[in-house]
Amino acid sequence: MKKISLGLIGFGTIGTGLVKLLQENGELIAGRLGAKIDVKRIADIDIRRSRGIPVDAALLTTDAGDILNDPGIDIVVELMGGYEPARTFILAALSQGKHVVTANKALLATHGDEIFQSAVRHGVNIGFEASVGGTIPIIKTVKESLIANRILSISAIMNGTANFILTKMTDEGKAFAVVLKEAQALGFAEADPAYDVEGIDTAHKLAILLSLAYGKKVRLEDLYREGITRISEQDIEFAHELGYRIKLLAIAIQRDQEVEARLHPTMIPFDHLLANVNGNFNAFHIIGDAADSVFLYGQGAGMMPTASAVVSDIVDIARDVLKGISGRIPPRVLHEEIIEDIRLLPFDQIRTNYYFRFSAVDRPGVLSRISGILGENNISIAAVIQKGRKQGGAVPVVMTTYKARELDVRRAMEDIDRLDVVMGKTMLIRIEDDKL
Repeated sequence: MKKISLGLIGFGTIGTGLVKLLQENGELIAGRLGAKIDVKRIADIDIRRSRGIPVDAALLTTDAGDILNDPGIDIVVELMGGYEPARTFILAALSQGKHVVTANKALLATHGDEIFQSAVRHGVNIGFEASVGGTIPIIKTVKESLIANRILSISAIMNGTANFILTKMTDEGKAFAVVLKEAQALGFAEADPAYDVEGIDTAHKLAILLSLAYGKKVRLEDLYREGITRISEQDIEFAHELGYRIKLLAIAIQRDQEVEARLHPTMIPFDHLLANVNGNFNAFHIIGDAADSVFLYGQGAGMMPTASAVVSDIVDIARDVLKGISGRIPPRVLHEEIIEDIRLLPFDQIRTNYYFRFSAVDRPGVLSRISGILGENNISIAAVIQKGRKQGGAVPVVMTTYKARELDVRRAMEDIDRLDVVMGKTMLIRIEDDKL
């Protein structure tokens, strides 16, 4: 049987999962591929630590050059993460005519242009299914299955840590800080959780998806990003009373010649497909002009789910190697020479529904002053909830709105927060509800 030789750079959690999967399902994969995938070399800075799987010590090296300069290696798999030296290693592999598979979302979101163009220039393939959605085949779906569609919108839960935290807060009524500690103890959150809870991880994934769905480049810094750290038990309770659950959503919508792209905590109705995606699961709701609604759901991270996605890329590339071809599918759907910068709709021009929670002094006329400012800024109120009474003290007042423009909302919030009857900064959460 023919062999496809693999060089693995990065023998951490996902790298270990990849080797484990190839060991356990190697015969199954070989039968489906018609060739054996052979791990020829593994590079890592630590080759002494046990990974809990049998690995021939002769395969291990601390020098990535042993992989990059080996003419017998067909595919280089980069699973070390980070920007450097991952970027340098990938570009070196491509320049040597080697195909590449990576799960490095941060690198692709930041340096994707350079990497994709290099792959095309050197006539080799690059696979990155595992960079977005873990085991969920979202990259293949957008690049291949929906190739005949204009992608009208994408709504997605793309970070399992944030989703786990919001799910526990919702189902158990716990505070953010308490659930975060639980997530860290279970290994769902890092010691420094900012990457997940501030939406940075989701922004990287959204940037990659935008470049595929709309065939254009997007700058990471142009995406509006807001994390979940300000979400309180009070907001969770009010959301439930209003018929919503709160999720950290990434949203992309085609608006004529522009694309609306943003990620932030979002209230969605109980019957929305994404409302019942709980725990550390990820999901994608895509609407195409021909396909209509497509929903993908599964594990968005973890050793074996991510390794599964990596192997899917390896097999796709291996099939091309066996046929002596490459570049059959462009890295970003469109050919690189015709890709243009994406035109993003300015965030202050988006129109959506809003939830406001004010801490207002309990006295006559307060609601009229707040609603008056909203009206002056073209914001119509859909519902009002006021809880409790505290003779002269502050009480929570919640309002939801019909569709309003972000710029108008921000101006109104500045004016309202300056009122002497409003204590502290107003809490704002956007709502996605077609019924409003």
